[in-house]
Parts: sequence; structure tokens; C-alpha cells
Amino acid sequence: MSRLKSSERRLKLILMLQESKKKLTVNDLAETFGVSRRTIFRDFNFLSDINVPVTWDEYSGYGVIEGYKIPPLMFNSRELATIMVGLNFVKSQIDKNLVDDAKGVELKIKNVLPDDLKEFMKSLDNRTVVDPFLHFGAEKKEGGNWYLVSSAISQSKSIEFTYHSKKDGSVTGRKIDPYLLVFYRDHWNVIGYSHKREAIRNFVLDRMENVKILDQNFKLEKEIDVEGLIFNSNESGEKIRVVLDKSAERPFKANLPTKIFKETGVDSKKIKVEFNFENLDYINEWLLQFGDKVEVQSPKELIQKRKALLKTMLKNL
Repeated sequence: MSRLKSSERRLKLILMLQESKKKLTVNDLAETFGVSRRTIFRDFNFLSDINVPVTWDEYSGYGVIEGYKIPPLMFNSRELATIMVGLNFVKSQIDKNLVDDAKGVELKIKNVLPDDLKEFMKSLDNRTVVDPFLHFGAEKKEGGNWYLVSSAISQSKSIEFTYHSKKDGSVTGRKIDPYLLVFYRDHWNVIGYSHKREAIRNFVLDRMENVKILDQNFKLEKEIDVEGLIFNSNESGEKIRVVLDKSAERPFKANLPTKIFKETGVDSKKIKVEFNFENLDYINEWLLQFGDKVEVQSPKELIQKRKALLKTMLKNL
């Protein structure tokens, strides 16, 4: 076993003591973790200091009092239900790595729960489905190395990578100061300061290759404005105006991939909304899901794209 951080090794030590059907010796543990006997003795002293009920017998070795469980994992049923909803939401996504990690977390929790809560968790897992269209209908795919990027963010380290542009197919080397990870609908994004563009930019993780954390720290001049970073398209792109039936207001607002910056009432059944968006082809296709409940008023280019797309669809009938 490769060397672990002391905190991780001590947690694994507690789990081994709980799960082992026999007492464990210092020599066995030192060999398992690849550390010295002295380190294992220090670990046991630490466990005693935090009131883990370690037992010792000179003939058989170390153990813990029967029935002892790690306090942080002793959830009540409501807390466990909350965890299961969260895990099932993650497992419903199409990012394969994210799904696999969620399953790993679920398995670890199950392994340390008492039998009654384990059965409760099993029943919730089988009968709680979040987002069935993604859960059953979407093929799982690799979603990029979000964990590596999150590590860089936590350490305030710059990263470099090769980026495949969806717009023109070009492949370029990039270096950014990563500020924020955002999971939107079916993919991870990292938002940060691009050294090439000298501006804040968004990058999709599954288009990034050869990601490396650099030994170069960046310093934020002010506290991150999370909302501002996510919705910075309010300051760029085309200004779009649409009139929307109120019957479609809720799904429209919930799924619009940007932020509405102006909303006015037209009459008792319609509202006008304004927002900015850079990719007119994408927003044109996105708006089609609302059929005749949305009327595009501007810009002219979007209206023309909408007519052209509808004309093509009619030809294919």
C-alpha cells in the first residue's frame, strides 16, 4: 500500500479495527500501511486522545469495543435520506467519472452503517429516481478531470492544457488561473482568467487535454463574485428579446442557460424578457422546445436563423 496522509491512514485504521474479526498486531498494521512501528503507536495515541475506545490484549493485539461506530457517520434517517437524494442526483448525470465517484461514496457509507439504516438506505436507493430522462436515457461519458481542476482551485495554482475549440475545431495551448467549477446540465466548465486572452473565459472540461497544475500561484485581487462569473455573458454577446407565454415561464426561467436582466409584463398572459447570449445557433435550437409559446423580437439575425431552421425542419417532414 502506498503511503497515506496521517489523517487518511488513521481513518482507515479505525475502519480496519471495526471490521476485522480478529485483533490486529502493530507489526501487521505497520506492514499494511508501509510505516514504522513507532508511527502505528503514535496513531493509537492519537485515537486515544480523540476518545476512540481502542482495546489491547498482549496475546492477540489491538481492536475496538464491539459496536463502536465512527461518530460522523452515525446519520439519522432524515440525514441519510438527504444524502441519498444528493447521491442519486449525481448518479443520474451523464458524466461517467462523477457517477462512479458517487457509487464509491455510497458503498463506503453502506459499509459502516448499522443494519437497520443500511436497509433503509437500500430501499431509498431502489425507489428514489432523480431526473429519469438523464438516469435512464443518457449514455454515460467521460466528463473531464474535474478533480484535478478542483485541486488547482483549492491551492490557487495556475493550470495549462490543450484545448479543442468547438467553434472552429482549432487546437491550442492554454494557461489559466482557475476560479470556479460549474456543472451545467451535462458537462463541467471551469471559469478563470485566460493568460492568452487577458480576460475571464469559460472552458468545457471534456474539450481539455493534458491538464497540468503549474507550480505557480495566482492571487485574487478581490473576493470572487460567483454569480458575476457564471453570468458574465450579461456583459457580452447579442441582446435577445423574446415575448413569452406565462404558461411556459417556469421551465423557461429554470433552464435558460444565462441570466435574464430585464423582465416586463405585456398583458395578463404574456411577458417580455431580455438577456444576452453569444451563441445564436445554440439559443435558437434551445428556444424551439417552447414552440409557439415564444416569439423572438430581436435581434434580426436570430429571427432569420429561427425561420431558416423551421424551414429546414418542414422540408424533412
